[in-house]
Amino acid sequence: MQLKIMPKKKRLSAGRVPLILFLCQMISALDVPLDSKLLDDLVQPPTITQQSPKDYIIDPRENIVIQCEAKGKPPPSFSWTRNGTHFDIDKDPLVTMKAGSGTLIINIMSEGKAETYEGVYQCTARNERGAAISNNIVVRPSRSPLWTKEKLEPLTLRSGQSLVLPCRPPIGLPPAIIFWMDNSFQRLPQSERVSQGLNGDLYFSNVLPEDSREDYICYARFNHTQTIQQKQPISVKVILVDELNDTIAANLSDTEVYAKSSRERPPTFLTPEGNASNKEELRGNVLSLECIAEGLPTPVIYWIKEDGTLPINRTFYRNFQKTLQIIQVSEADSGKYQCIAKNALGVIHHTISVTVKAAPYWIMAPQNLVLSPGENGSLICRANGNPKPRISWLSNGVPIEIAPDDPSRKINGDTIIFSSVQERSSAVYQCNASNEYGYLLGNAFVNVLAEPPRILTSANTLYQVIANRPALLDCAFFGSPMPIIEWFKGTKGSALREDPYVLHENGTLEIPVAQKDSTGTYTCVARNKLGMAKNEVHLEIKDPTRIVKQPEYAVVQRGSTVSFECKVKHDHTLIPTVTWLKDNGELPSDGRFTIDKDHLVVADVSDNDGGTYTCVANTTLDNVSASAVLSVVAPTPTPAPIYDVPNPPFDLELTDQLDKSVQLSWTPGDDNNSPITKFVIEYEDAMHEAGLWHHQTEVPGTQTTAQLKLSPYVNYSFRVMAENSLGRSLPSEASEQYLTKAAEPDKNPMTVEGLGSEPDNLVITWQPLNGFESNGPGLQYKVSWRQKDGDDEWTSVVVANVSKYIVSGTPTFVPYLIKVQALNDVGFAPEPAVVMGHSGEDLPMVAPGNVHVTVVNSTLAEVHWDPVPLKSVRGHLQGYRIYYWTDQNSSKRNRRHIEKKILTFQGSKTHGMLPGLEPFSHYTLNVRVVNGKGEGPASPDRVFHTPEGVPSAPSSLKIVNPTLDSLTLEWDPPSHPNGILTEYTLKYQPINSTHELGPLVDLKIPANKTRWTLKNLNFSTRYKFYFYAQTSAGSGSQITEEAVTTVDEAGILPPDVGAGKAMASRQVDIATQGWFIGLMCAVALLILILLIVCFIRRNKGGKYPVKEKEDAHADPEIQPMKEDDGTFGEYSDAEDHKPLKKGSRTPSDRTVKKEDSDDSLVDYGEGVNGQFNEDGSFIGQYSGKKEKEPAEGNESSEAPSPVNAMNSFV
Repeated sequence: MQLKIMPKKKRLSAGRVPLILFLCQMISALDVPLDSKLLDDLVQPPTITQQSPKDYIIDPRENIVIQCEAKGKPPPSFSWTRNGTHFDIDKDPLVTMKAGSGTLIINIMSEGKAETYEGVYQCTARNERGAAISNNIVVRPSRSPLWTKEKLEPLTLRSGQSLVLPCRPPIGLPPAIIFWMDNSFQRLPQSERVSQGLNGDLYFSNVLPEDSREDYICYARFNHTQTIQQKQPISVKVILVDELNDTIAANLSDTEVYAKSSRERPPTFLTPEGNASNKEELRGNVLSLECIAEGLPTPVIYWIKEDGTLPINRTFYRNFQKTLQIIQVSEADSGKYQCIAKNALGVIHHTISVTVKAAPYWIMAPQNLVLSPGENGSLICRANGNPKPRISWLSNGVPIEIAPDDPSRKINGDTIIFSSVQERSSAVYQCNASNEYGYLLGNAFVNVLAEPPRILTSANTLYQVIANRPALLDCAFFGSPMPIIEWFKGTKGSALREDPYVLHENGTLEIPVAQKDSTGTYTCVARNKLGMAKNEVHLEIKDPTRIVKQPEYAVVQRGSTVSFECKVKHDHTLIPTVTWLKDNGELPSDGRFTIDKDHLVVADVSDNDGGTYTCVANTTLDNVSASAVLSVVAPTPTPAPIYDVPNPPFDLELTDQLDKSVQLSWTPGDDNNSPITKFVIEYEDAMHEAGLWHHQTEVPGTQTTAQLKLSPYVNYSFRVMAENSLGRSLPSEASEQYLTKAAEPDKNPMTVEGLGSEPDNLVITWQPLNGFESNGPGLQYKVSWRQKDGDDEWTSVVVANVSKYIVSGTPTFVPYLIKVQALNDVGFAPEPAVVMGHSGEDLPMVAPGNVHVTVVNSTLAEVHWDPVPLKSVRGHLQGYRIYYWTDQNSSKRNRRHIEKKILTFQGSKTHGMLPGLEPFSHYTLNVRVVNGKGEGPASPDRVFHTPEGVPSAPSSLKIVNPTLDSLTLEWDPPSHPNGILTEYTLKYQPINSTHELGPLVDLKIPANKTRWTLKNLNFSTRYKFYFYAQTSAGSGSQITEEAVTTVDEAGILPPDVGAGKAMASRQVDIATQGWFIGLMCAVALLILILLIVCFIRRNKGGKYPVKEKEDAHADPEIQPMKEDDGTFGEYSDAEDHKPLKKGSRTPSDRTVKKEDSDDSLVDYGEGVNGQFNEDGSFIGQYSGKKEKEPAEGNESSEAPSPVNAMNSFV
C-alpha cells in the first residue's frame, strides 16, 4: 500500500490545467493492501498471485501440476481453456482442481501419458467485480532421446595436425548439456590447444602423441529426466613422422590420415567458417561468440569490438579466450565483433555482426486502481521491444472491442482514461504487448470503493533507533478517496511537514538524523471526506555503540604472547555481546586463545596465528567492529635484520582506460623485513594544479592493482607509496598522463548566501568550484533570484567564473529565494538547492519607548523598555544598546565630550541590568535598537541617581612629630567618598618587644579633620594604627600604619625648623645621661679586669705582644659603623616623612661608602656635642649587634631605641 503525495504546484496557465488534473487523477490511485483484517470486509476484483511459467517443461514420469493462484473478495472461482477452447475438468477423471485454488493436478502416474496433455493452457479467476487471466502456459513433456547407432572408424594422425571430434547429440527437450569423458568417467583435460566448442564438438588446434587414446566419449546430460546418454567411443592415434619410413607413409590410406601437414603453419579458423558471420540474440540473454583456430604453434585468440569498447562489468572470456560472453545484453551491444587468431607465423581475423532483438519488456506495467465514486483515473500500459510491440486491451479476459460498453471509459492507445466512475465501472483489465519474439500480459483492476480511512499499523508500536541514524515511523493506511496523512509530535503542536522530517508516500514519517530530543510519542492522522483515523507510536533514541579502544597492529615473534584490546562503550539500556573473529571466521578452538573481558590473548604464537583479528560488538540495534593485523616473525637472528620503510613501488601501468575509471597496476618494492600493510595512491592534475599531489585511495598491502574512479576533464598522473609498520616509502615515479573527457558539472557551488551591502541591493555570494570540480572548459554560473513572498518569476543571469553578483534596486530588507547553478561548455549541473537571503538593511526608524529605570542598590540599576515594531527595525534585530553616563562637575562640564558607557543586550530582550555604577552619582541614559546596519534613534534621556555607598580607604596616612608621649597623624580624605562623610574612626594598640598586641583603643574623629594628635602615649613604644572613613551607608576600607614614640623630649625642635635640624632633633642624647655613664664605666672596668687576667695568663706561658696582636687583629666589633646600622633610628627626609628601606647593612670591610649612604657626621653635627665620648670616639662603635633585625610594621620602619641597642650589646 502506498500513499502518493501531491508535489507543490506553481501557478499555471489555464491551458495546462487539464493536464495537471489528469496527473492528479493518476496520482490519486490507491493499491489495496494485503492486510487480512482489511480484506475481510473489503470487496476486491481478482488478482493472479501465482502461475506456472509460460514455457512449462514437465517431467513425464511425474504428475502434471499447472499452477494458478489468485486473491479477491469474494474469493474468485476458476476455469481453464486448453488450446483456446474450454477445458472441462469434470469430464476427465485424471484431472482435479486444488481446493480453494485454480491449480490443476493431472494424475498421469497411475495411467495416461504426458504427451496426451501437451497444449496451451490459460486460467481465468472470476468474481462479481471482474475476471483476471493468466499467461498462455505452453505445457510440453521433456525428452531425452538416445544416440543413433553408428560405426566410428579409428583415426590415425601425424603429430601437429588439427582434429575435430564431432559430438552431434540427439535433440532433446530442453537441450542437453554436453561434456567429454573417458571410460573411467574422468573429464578429458582441456587447454588452449584442446577445447570443447559451443556445439559440443572437441577441437584440437594441433595433436600431440599424448592425445592418443581409444576412449574419447561424448556425453549428453538431460537435467529434467536426470539421464545421461553417451556416444560410441572414438579412437585416436597420433604418430611422429620420423617413426615411419617412406614406405609405410605411402601405404597409409587417405581415410586414415586427417587434416594438414605436420609442419608449422599460420592459423586458420575451424569455426566459424569464412571471414564473416552473423549472430542474433535477444535482449537480456547471454551473448556467446566463439572462434576456434588451428595452427602450429597453437594460436592465441583476442577479441575487440570494431565500433566501440567491450562493457567491462558484463564481459567474460570462457574456454581459454575462445568464447566471448556478454551478459544482460541490450540493443547497445549490437555491432561488429572481431576475433583475432595469432601465432608466430601469422594473424587472421573473423568478423561477427551481432544484432540484438528484444521481446516486449515493460516500461510501465498497468497498476491496480482504487477510486471512489465520481473520481477520475487512468490505466497506463507502456512496453518496448525490437520490433516495437503492439498494445491491445482486454476487459475481464474479453477483447475490449467486444466487451460491454462503459461510458466512463475511454481508450487512447496505451492508456485507458476513466471519468466520473461508478461502482459498476469495477473490472479487471488486461494489457497485452506482443511482437514476433514474445508477449507480455498484465492484469490491473479498477475497484470503485467508498471507504473511510483505516490505519493498519499496530497501535502504540515502540521504535528504538540509534542516535544520528534515520528513524522510520510506519503509518500503513487505506481509504477511498485516498486519505491525507499528517503526523504530530506530543499532544499539541502543528503538523510535522518541514525539516528535519520527511513524509513518504506510504505514510511513513522519516527523521533522517534522529537525535535525543526526537524521543517521544508521535501521532499519525489519516483523513478523507468520509472520516478520520489516528494512531500513536513511540520513539526512543539510544546512544550508539562505540569501540573506544581498538585493537592495534602487532608484530610478534614465534612462541611469544600477544594481546589485543577492544573496549566498548554502549547505551546503558542495551546489552552488547563482543565476538572475536580471525580472518572473518571463528577463532580456532585452541586453548591458546583466551578472551578476558576487553582482551583477546594468544599464547605461544605460531605462524598459523598470523592474520586479521576483528572485534565485533553487537546490540539489538547496531554493531561495530575494529580489526588489527597480527604478523608473526621468526625470532630475531644474530645479527638482527634491518627493518625499514618499504622501497618505492615501480612499473606503474594504466589499463582499461574509460571516461570515468582506469585500472592502475604496479610492482611492489622490497618490504625491508616488515610486511607492507597498504598502498597509498595519489594523483596530480597537471591541467589545473600542476605539481600538487592529492590523496586518491588506499588498498591493502596484498593488492597490486586498483580500479580508480576519475572525474571529467582532468589530466591525471598517479604515483604509489607503500606503507608498513615503520612508516611510508618514498613515492614511486609518476605514471603516464591520462586526460579524461569533459562533462557537465556534477555539483553546484557551496555556501550560497544573500546579504545586502546597501539598503537597496542584494549581494549574492558563493564558494566557486575549483578547476578540478569544473568537469570541463568554460565554467560559468547561472544566478537566479526572486522575492520569497511575491508572485514574481525567477530572474536569472549567467556570470563568468566569479564568486559574487550584486542585484540593485531592491526594496529594503526583503527575503529573497536564491539559487546558483554551475554550467560549462558541455552543459548544466543538477538543479541547485534554493537558499533564502535578505536585501540590504537600513538603520532602524523608531526608538524604544517607555524607558524606565529601577535602582537596585548603590552600584546596580535595572532598565526596562518597550520593544520597537519589527517592521521599523529594517534589518536583522541584533539587540538593544544602552548609553549611560554620570553628570560631570562644573570644571569637567567644560570638556568637549562626556565619556559614555555602552551596554548591549542581544536579541529581543526588553530589560537589562547596569552593573558597576558609582554610588551617590547622578546618571543619564537612553536606549537604541541595533540591527546589522547600525543603531536607530535614541530614546528620550532618563535621569536617575544612585544612593550612598561605603567610602574607599583614606588616600594617605602619615605619622609626624613623634615625642615622648604623643604622635601626630595626618591624612588625606578618601578618593571615592561615595557619599557624604560623617566621621573617621581611628583604632590603635601598642606592640611590645615580642610583637604581641596590646589593648585596642577606638576613637571617633569629625569628618572635617585631616590632622589629629594623640597624647598620653607610652615613651619608646611602637603603636599600630587602623584608620577608616564612614558615610551613612557604613564604614569604608581601612588603612594601617605603625610608629614609635621617643625616649625623651631633649633636642626636639619646633615643627617649623628646617629639615636638617628636624632630623637631628630626633636623635636622643644618651651620652649625657647618668645611667648611661655608669653603665659605660662598668663595662670599661670589666674589660680592664679581663685584660689583666689575660696578661697574667700570658706571662705565665711566655711573652705576649698584646699591642701588636691587637693592631694586627683588630676587633671588628669596635670598627666604625654606618649611621643606619641600628644605633640611631632610620628617619626619612623631614619633608615627606617616608620610612627608609629595611635591611641596609655595613659592607664586609666595615667602611662606609659614599654610594651606600649619603649621611655624614656633619649631618648630625650642629651643637650636638653629646654625640662623642670624652676620648673623642664615636658612640656608634658600642651601638649594637653586627646585624639588626628588621622592624615590624606595614608601612613604616622605625629604628630601635638606644636602650635596646645597649641591652643587645651587653
